[in-house]
Amino acid sequence: MRRKIVLFLIIVLCFLLQSTFFQTFSFAGISPNLLVIVVSSFGFMRGRKEGMFVGFFCGLLVDIFFGFYLGIYALIYMYIGYVNGIFQKRFYPDDIKLPMVLIGASDLTFNLLIYLMMFLLRGRFQFWFYLKTIILPEFIYTMVITIFLYYLLLKINQGLETVEKRRATKFDL
Repeated sequence: MRRKIVLFLIIVLCFLLQSTFFQTFSFAGISPNLLVIVVSSFGFMRGRKEGMFVGFFCGLLVDIFFGFYLGIYALIYMYIGYVNGIFQKRFYPDDIKLPMVLIGASDLTFNLLIYLMMFLLRGRFQFWFYLKTIILPEFIYTMVITIFLYYLLLKINQGLETVEKRRATKFDL
């Protein structure tokens, strides 16, 4: 129960930061995608099931407040969480290379899927313009923020795991 409350608070806080604080510090209208960082991080730290859970609720928040169609973002974030959850067995908390690669790939995939679903299907074929004005700047901004946010999420996850292990051994008689 504690984990679910903490995850809910992290999701809401990152959503609020992404949609308010980082919008004021956007460069050329580009802000980092904190929700991709959260979904990816909890995907490879906790596995496919929790990655899908976190991804669905992150996407649902975006759909409700900013989406044109209900469910598009929820589906994309859910798949991102699932795919990152596949790498749980290769995840080591001390190594930052895998998280950086996975979060970067998740951000690029997210933006490419948004381009395909929201622009290409409506006949907007300016991919190179979208790539250089939105995808790459957001990727760079997200990767810079990832360095700081990932360690915070890692410490929160490790704290939750410590409490869960302590509670499990307490009831193990």
